Amino acid sequence: MNPRQAFFECLHRSPPALFEAALWIAAEHDPAVVPQTILADFNLLQQQVSLGMPLLPADELGQPLLRMMNELGFAQDDFTPLRPAAARVDKVLQRQRGQPLALGLIALELARRLEIPMVGVNFPGHFLLRVIGADHLLDPCGGRRLYPNDCRELLQRQYGPNLKLQANHLHSAEPRLILQRLSRNLRQLHLTHDNHLAALIDAERVVELGNANAADYLARASLYKHLDCPNAERFDLEHALLLSEDPVQRLRLTERLGHLPPGAVVH
Repeated sequence: MNPRQAFFECLHRSPPALFEAALWIAAEHDPAVVPQTILADFNLLQQQVSLGMPLLPADELGQPLLRMMNELGFAQDDFTPLRPAAARVDKVLQRQRGQPLALGLIALELARRLEIPMVGVNFPGHFLLRVIGADHLLDPCGGRRLYPNDCRELLQRQYGPNLKLQANHLHSAEPRLILQRLSRNLRQLHLTHDNHLAALIDAERVVELGNANAADYLARASLYKHLDCPNAERFDLEHALLLSEDPVQRLRLTERLGHLPPGAVVH
């Protein structure tokens, strides 16, 4: 079973093995990553966190868990520009620095093992966490509580005043959507560092996870263009055209398709 197959096998379990699936994403980029070894070593971190946790009901342990992680050195990676290591959970475990999503994935695995009912929230621009039933969200980078006004401020800092807070911004995210977000993050980080083949691995995974949008197909089409694969580029541009609802974008896609050589005919 190759890493991509192992990744999807994790998703097909009941419940899905979210953290292990994230490790198999790392294994796609680095053959030296052995998910089962990392999962076994994770026991030490679990013990360290468990020893520092207060005696409270499980549904009150979300913030203490994140604060304990912070005390152990886990924090948001502020390096500019961010490197792919900030999104790979294996590297974040080693460096203790990462994107909110990678830190959140580690927190979710700890919460699962400690029987804390924590879920992920695909908040725009900054992954968040929630303990089921709580009236607030939690920042995986330190454990700050976020109420609706805090979420509005966070959204404005990320995107400006034009994007308004919506109910779906606060919904719990399914494992498949969390891993799709992780794949998009890695795609962008690899592209920023001119590693187009690595970015293509992530772009393919985004599409294979289902419900890809026009931007996902466009991102992969651009990678295929850079790698001189016109037939694959055409395939993705045609899908982006079908999914796009922007008239200007549709016109540009049509023009771009017109400049590509005709698709191969299969007999």
